[in-house]
Amino acid sequence: MTAEPARTGFDLSTPGGRLKTYLDYLWNDHAYLRLSFQNAHWISEELVRTNQPWPHQLAAWKERGIKTVINLRGGFDASFHALEKDACERHGLTMVDFTITSREVPSVARVLGAKELFQNIAYPALMHCKSGADRAGIMSVLYMHFRKGKTIREAMEQLHLRYLHVKQGKTGVLDYTFERYLQQGEPAGLSFLEWVQSPMYDPAGMKADFRAQMWGSLLTERLLRRE
Repeated sequence: MTAEPARTGFDLSTPGGRLKTYLDYLWNDHAYLRLSFQNAHWISEELVRTNQPWPHQLAAWKERGIKTVINLRGGFDASFHALEKDACERHGLTMVDFTITSREVPSVARVLGAKELFQNIAYPALMHCKSGADRAGIMSVLYMHFRKGKTIREAMEQLHLRYLHVKQGKTGVLDYTFERYLQQGEPAGLSFLEWVQSPMYDPAGMKADFRAQMWGSLLTERLLRRE
């Protein structure tokens, strides 16, 4: 888990500061697109994955039994983080920051950290990135594998177009990470965790080897502007 730096960008203690924060969130974080679409999916009886929730949506999730909110975006000085932290405090939700990226092969520390995270949080939980497609996708794979005992091949269903994940773009490096395990680690008789902790696991080398398709990159980088 990541320690939270001091928040200095947005002040919610005054009406003017709260209005400024909401306006930034609405426009710069494209929150207007998420008012009626949450890309929410219960992937087990205890975990739901979504896009970035509005404060009023967090209140609704609290009423549905959610205890923990996992923010995968980082963004400690962003408007979304200020509003989310405030909403979690007001509604008695535990907010956990676990920053992960959508265009990198996760480090060994990130993989081990994800395993620890899913072992220790209070459930039911909500996990989100910005769109609920890519970072929520790779973390859902790790959740299904480490906590639910699914094979990597089975868990990779969490990286699917039904969740708006586009594997043909740069975000496809997430799929490629698990595909390399199925090509290298599984045939060698290694568990996923053993492979990650072995010399075979080379995040920088895998990222260099991965090739996104041009149309996929155009879609994720220019049209969808994925974070």
